[in-house]
Amino acid sequence: MRGKRRLHKRPNNYEIERCKIWLDDERKLIKPAAVIALGVTAARSLTGKTLTIAKVRGKPLTLADGTKLFVTVHPSALLRIEDETDKHAAYRAFVADLKSAAAEVAAG
Repeated sequence: MRGKRRLHKRPNNYEIERCKIWLDDERKLIKPAAVIALGVTAARSLTGKTLTIAKVRGKPLTLADGTKLFVTVHPSALLRIEDETDKHAAYRAFVADLKSAAAEVAAG
């Protein structure tokens, strides 16, 4: 039943590219030490590549401008998990991803 309860369509390539200018401008203004991509669409927007979460999750990546990138699931994916045990495990993994990213940034 994975993905059956999705309410919105994923953005297409054109839409991702049109919004990227705003994301790039915000990153230039804020100059974050790290960015957390919530889901594959966000990761693709930041890297320009199609990534799978399973391959990059938990591994800090470095963007062209030197910003650290962390990739994890989109929180809405957690809401679509029907099995309570699986849902709790996925939530714990999500929180662990966020804590790991925070620790990496704090370590410098």
